[in-house]
Amino acid sequence: MTLYDVAVVGATGLVGRKILQILEERNFPVDRVIPIASAKSLGTMIPFKEHQRAVVELNETAFVHAEIVFFAAGGEVSRKWAPIAARHCDIVIDNSSEFRMDPHVPLVVPEVNPRAIFTYKSKIVANPNCSTIQMVLPLKPLHDAYRIKRIVVSTYQAVSGAGQRGLTQLAHELARQPVDRPVFPHPIASNALPHIAVFYSDGYSKEEYKMIEETRKILGDPAMKIAPTCVRVPVANCHSESVNIEFEKPFDLRAARDLIAAAPGVALYDDPGNNVYPLATVVDGKDEVYVGRVRRDESVPNGLAMWIVADNLRKGAATNAVQIAEAWIKGPDTFKVAR
Repeated sequence: MTLYDVAVVGATGLVGRKILQILEERNFPVDRVIPIASAKSLGTMIPFKEHQRAVVELNETAFVHAEIVFFAAGGEVSRKWAPIAARHCDIVIDNSSEFRMDPHVPLVVPEVNPRAIFTYKSKIVANPNCSTIQMVLPLKPLHDAYRIKRIVVSTYQAVSGAGQRGLTQLAHELARQPVDRPVFPHPIASNALPHIAVFYSDGYSKEEYKMIEETRKILGDPAMKIAPTCVRVPVANCHSESVNIEFEKPFDLRAARDLIAAAPGVALYDDPGNNVYPLATVVDGKDEVYVGRVRRDESVPNGLAMWIVADNLRKGAATNAVQIAEAWIKGPDTFKVAR
């Protein structure tokens, strides 16, 4: 087995630490781990398997010996350093939004469009937004079978999506403690904020545009109509989504449920009569995307409604990034259906 030198930029953050954890859990073929962060974290010890690794400062020499580099440090860092890393290594997997809509960079969910990794010349591969990842997994087989005409989606996004500061703000508010440098514009405890990222002049937020543009790119349908509303809720981890789909073709509900159940990376968790449906408390720590409340949407022809929950730090970020690296190692011949 070939072993790889793997660098993680942003190794001290929530997603960076989760990438290292998942590399270990999945027994990724690592020869050497290189945790990279800013100068203020220099010397911090990061656990990996039975060893402790000292953080290396982010600079032009940090990537010299790496073959695979994960970026989990935000768009500004990725914008500057990912192209530099790509000059040294074989593949760069970026968790920020910096390169997602670059026409020369693949945007990949391995269960959905793995061959995109190999059909672009870029060494940089973009990891999609957490809310987009969990939505496109169950939608992919449905789109292939019935062609999606329109999606209306409301998200209920956990505070961990805003990083450690989001978790800290919620914890402090729940404990009635003062919040230093709040990350949200209003209190999040006992609240729901229809505000994630900046707003544009048309009233939509940057997070909502991510869902529109990324879904179209991943599913290969630039004309797909998508109407998202993204909401931050006082949940520590796991994003939930209410999704209503209108298909171009008629569908059989049982057949649609079977397609969802058979989709790779998806768990159909759907027996509402017995109070079985996806919950953050059920899905936390899982890599699968859970789908329930699957039913017809009688308000439109060929309508389907569902409830989708996923761990935003795992499948919504770190696990998907590691799966991209695993797919790259397997090579293009492993994936028979081109997308």
